[in-house]
Amino acid sequence: MSEKGEVDLTGAKQNTGVWLVKVPKYLSQQWAKATGRGEVGKLRICKNQGKAEVSFTLNEELTAIDGMADKKVQAPREHPFTMQTVGGQTLAVFTETSSDKIALEGVVVQRAECRPAVSESYMKLKRIQIEESSKPVRLSQQLEKAVTNNYKPVANHAYNLEYERKKKEEGKRARADKQQVLDMLFSAFEKHQYYNIKDLVDITKQPVIYLKEILRDIGIYNVKGTHKNTWELKPEYRHYQGEEKTDD
Repeated sequence: MSEKGEVDLTGAKQNTGVWLVKVPKYLSQQWAKATGRGEVGKLRICKNQGKAEVSFTLNEELTAIDGMADKKVQAPREHPFTMQTVGGQTLAVFTETSSDKIALEGVVVQRAECRPAVSESYMKLKRIQIEESSKPVRLSQQLEKAVTNNYKPVANHAYNLEYERKKKEEGKRARADKQQVLDMLFSAFEKHQYYNIKDLVDITKQPVIYLKEILRDIGIYNVKGTHKNTWELKPEYRHYQGEEKTDD
């Protein structure tokens, strides 16, 4: 920022409204590959029964993901938006120029989450990401000679003690990012169609109330029938590996 702390408020005078949109990490990485001012995709906004429906389609040239052992795995192209209200908050977007000058771009008038449509390509991508994250980061290695440095084992490392202290202070499970919870839920429902809330809590390690809030967006709670007191995905999110079907 400049020494005088000047802020360009032209955006405020023009009453510019902007959207604050949360996107998956892989999508922002694919956007970064676009050279120059190349087009990264297309945004579609339409109305259905008076309600706005927004979706983003990624350019086909940007679907290839680097670093994947399976070259057939690609980034999903279709990404519907989940619209949210700004609420009682006042949010604004600022930019910083090369001359360290701060400028107000506009005030946030709409919040949204850009989520990948549940498809075979998305499930395959998530499966590989989960497999990669589960690989051990430590390997056993045989030493040819004894280690001569003076290393004294620690009974309990400082970060373990800090974690235990925070755990006792909080007294409850910490909330994870909503997109991370959704990824865990979709991965679980790919294996089985029905889950009770206790099993989903064990899988996601999330507070029950927070987990139910997310489940109401993507799932259906069965109150009767063979699968009473269990959750399953809404029809638009279903994509199962097996042949498990709903009992009518």
